[in-house]
Amino acid sequence: MTDHPPVRIAALYHFTRFDDPASLRAPLQALCEEHGVRGTLLLAGEGINGTIAGSDQGIQAVLDHIRALPGCADLEVKESRADRMPFYRSKVRLKKEIVTMGQPDLDPVDGVGTYVAPEDWNALISDPDTILIDTRNDYEVQIGTFEGAIDPETKSFREFPEWFRAKRAEFEAEGKTPRIAMFCTGGIRCEKSTAFVKAEGLDEVYHLKGGILKYLEDIPEDESLWRGECFVFDERVSLKHGLEVGEHSLCRACRVPLSEADKARDTYVEGVSCHHCHSTRTDEQRARYAERHRQSKLARQRGEAHVGRKLDPRGDG
Repeated sequence: MTDHPPVRIAALYHFTRFDDPASLRAPLQALCEEHGVRGTLLLAGEGINGTIAGSDQGIQAVLDHIRALPGCADLEVKESRADRMPFYRSKVRLKKEIVTMGQPDLDPVDGVGTYVAPEDWNALISDPDTILIDTRNDYEVQIGTFEGAIDPETKSFREFPEWFRAKRAEFEAEGKTPRIAMFCTGGIRCEKSTAFVKAEGLDEVYHLKGGILKYLEDIPEDESLWRGECFVFDERVSLKHGLEVGEHSLCRACRVPLSEADKARDTYVEGVSCHHCHSTRTDEQRARYAERHRQSKLARQRGEAHVGRKLDPRGDG
């Protein structure tokens, strides 16, 4: 009898230079399958990113393998636990970037901003001279963010460079020399966004080490400047302080996180639609979603996992 949930979840990323990422894929995929480890790992010339879940032994075997890859000995992992497996599949994929920003010449290995530990974060972002930016996408920000943070209202991370250039012009027009602090879920988007901002010529650039997840793990709720819940790219949907599972669930049509108030709206139909997507879906699509939902319920009644549309793989670890 264990005193903790049986499923070990490991969120990870590491920027390093892989000369031949394609050669790393098959052995890693085989190892995940051998140990029953599920989730998604992304490989690119700039490194590795992903979230995986499985038994303690299975996760340890995969982490040991990754740490033996070129430049990955110092891989840091954010771990949590769950009562049930949050992923349906095991996927190791090749990508041009492990988090897509559309800036192929950016060097996130050498050009990143200054790390700030969770215990020092509150002091930095409470300083009125600090410009605090949430680098996540709009649907993530809507369920939680830091007090005083600017929401870029981006639909994807590709939009961040253009948004920042326009915002920087606003700051400078006001006579400000920006001191920038940025944050994201696990840290990976901040590695790239701070590298981008520094490449744009700004020096005072900071980011939260370990991301929101590390902050929620380390900082007591009564000392926290975080407001709301943190969206995560798996079946837990959102996390609270102490990395406890939050109250949000997913719209299975558009994959946007929903609160209980959202689900009380007339436009919400479980498995079919919500207020975000109701007006953009056809009757044919809704019928297809309804059938998928019906099949999923039947699979659960039989004690089986229904493998439907996968969760968005852009999670930032």
